Amino acid sequence: MLASSNGLDHSLVVRDAVTAKPTPVGWIDDPASGRRMMVLTTEPSVQLNSGNGFDGSETGSEGVAYPRYAGLAFETQHLPDSPNQTAFPSTVLRPGTPFRSATILRFSRQGWAGALH
Repeated sequence: MLASSNGLDHSLVVRDAVTAKPTPVGWIDDPASGRRMMVLTTEPSVQLNSGNGFDGSETGSEGVAYPRYAGLAFETQHLPDSPNQTAFPSTVLRPGTPFRSATILRFSRQGWAGALH
């Protein structure tokens, strides 16, 4: 699958159902700086994408070009193909029924008070 998508573009099931409160589903660390980004969500799945579509034509706010694999996305979501899979948590939203979902990106750094280890 890595070859066909030219990098990471995968859905990972992190739990069987939606939760009421966001819980940790993944994190990424930068050992050089000690920074960490932790992802918490109520959703049952996370899509990981490693910036496969970048080709150097996109630029950031400083004008620096983003080459392929210049980023990593954690996209929280329901399970892929949920509407067609009766065993998956439902994605049907009925009229008058509120939809609630929460995703938190928590940033910390080793050595800071309250840092996540």
